[in-house]
Amino acid sequence: MTDILVPGTGIFFMRVGTHAHEPLEKIVERKTREIERLGYTFWGYGGSTCHPVTIVQPFARDRAAAGKPLYLCMEEMKSERYFGEPLAAAEYSADGRNWQPVPDEIRVLGSRYALPIDGLRLEQHVLPLDRTRVPVGRLSGVSGSRLVAGNVDKACLVAEPDMAPGAPEHERQISLVANIRAPYALLLRNFRELE
Repeated sequence: MTDILVPGTGIFFMRVGTHAHEPLEKIVERKTREIERLGYTFWGYGGSTCHPVTIVQPFARDRAAAGKPLYLCMEEMKSERYFGEPLAAAEYSADGRNWQPVPDEIRVLGSRYALPIDGLRLEQHVLPLDRTRVPVGRLSGVSGSRLVAGNVDKACLVAEPDMAPGAPEHERQISLVANIRAPYALLLRNFRELE
């Protein structure tokens, strides 16, 4: 069992694949180079379940206050569709009021939000969603397997390895892991075509 499943560990679960017309392996190569250059990068995402300001930041600050680590755990999915347009964000903000330029070394494509990350690595392990709980939002307190169902492909979760084991279909194969850094989640704007 991975050390990510230590009680209280924060997990941002995300399904990943081809995005903005770029295959996952190319995204990982690009993000790895960005981390090598700057020490960190931004991993883009979208959707409505994990808003940066109202969901991800409170969740992450709570984990940090408890002295617990926070990981981005990614399950690779095969996708025939190319989600997101290949437009790069020009600005980012942690609060929606104070905006800064995205560093020239970082490209965030086709995403409304981003997680500041470092330590991106390949890591094969199983994430049993039945042994996680949702710490924030309207489903706070329920098992992660209840939230991550159907079309939901992202979730803020807390590891609870002592919870009763669940059904095998609630286990997710994690293939990529990264550390999430403060300020934990960002808003993006002013998208432009790549030059």
